[in-house]
Amino acid sequence: MENNHLIDIQDLRVSFFTPGGEVQAVRGVSWFLNEGEALGIVGESGSGKSVSVYAIMRLLQHPGRVTGGSIRFNGTDILSLSEDDMRKIRGNDIAMIFQDPMTSLNPVYTVGNQICEPLKLHRNMKGKSARERAIELLGMVGIPNPARRLKQYPFEFSGGMRQRAMISMALACEPKLLIADEPTTALDVTIQAQILEIMKDLKNRRNMSIVLITHDLGIVSDICDKIIIMYGGEIMEYGPIEALYSSPSHPYTNGLINSLPKIDEEVGTQLTPIEGSPVDLMHPPAGCPFAPRCEQCMKVCLTEKPPYFEMEPDHYSACWLHYNRKGN
Repeated sequence: MENNHLIDIQDLRVSFFTPGGEVQAVRGVSWFLNEGEALGIVGESGSGKSVSVYAIMRLLQHPGRVTGGSIRFNGTDILSLSEDDMRKIRGNDIAMIFQDPMTSLNPVYTVGNQICEPLKLHRNMKGKSARERAIELLGMVGIPNPARRLKQYPFEFSGGMRQRAMISMALACEPKLLIADEPTTALDVTIQAQILEIMKDLKNRRNMSIVLITHDLGIVSDICDKIIIMYGGEIMEYGPIEALYSSPSHPYTNGLINSLPKIDEEVGTQLTPIEGSPVDLMHPPAGCPFAPRCEQCMKVCLTEKPPYFEMEPDHYSACWLHYNRKGN
């Protein structure tokens, strides 16, 4: 691992051991992120996006556990830390915005109480100083009259305001890495744009690294430097955001892009869905996990897992279609 990698994940494997068998949710994922960079992880529900970052936070619940690989943050092996040592990192150096703020915020505590908690725990701030910092944080994410809002409960906030409160809580200790798990889910497009603009501004002003998880390719284009396309617990394609948008190389990536609505399309034009159902991760295939749904599937795709072919510098695609095209 190079010293400038803020986080480095190698061959990460996560499984859930259910009464019906082992569900291999993440199967050999590797990626890294440098300080000040933003990474988008995109894929359908069940592709392993959220599970992989929950492993970083050490928040996997029974019956899930990491079965292989390594996670290093600032050179520290996350998986070898005790729970007490992990608590010093979680919420302090690494923070997370969860998918549903209504279930992530505690309904019996005021918003101010919950924002002040990490300040008291990690920064030894108490009383007036913690309250002033909480007011500053709420104002930073665009909540009007933050001093009054600090005394309110989550149910008194709208959906967009609850998400902003979650962001302010995550930013309380100025983490080096911010993980956002579908932060714009169930928000209208205007609020989505505002939330993403806040994250983009924080990345630029504070040189904060961001991992943005989503199923929508459209929302990562403005904030992320590079992107990972996941399917079936594996990485299908990886590369700089510009390269992946201008020359997508994996059939699954093309399917995701083609399924997006386009501004210049005529009224009544139907979207192009990806036919078929997601792969069964309790019985993962021997070959490419996307093969059963791929219109360009070949025999080798069903029996052998493709390696990563370099399409251009730092742009990789795991697809047998590139075998002859890349001069192999």
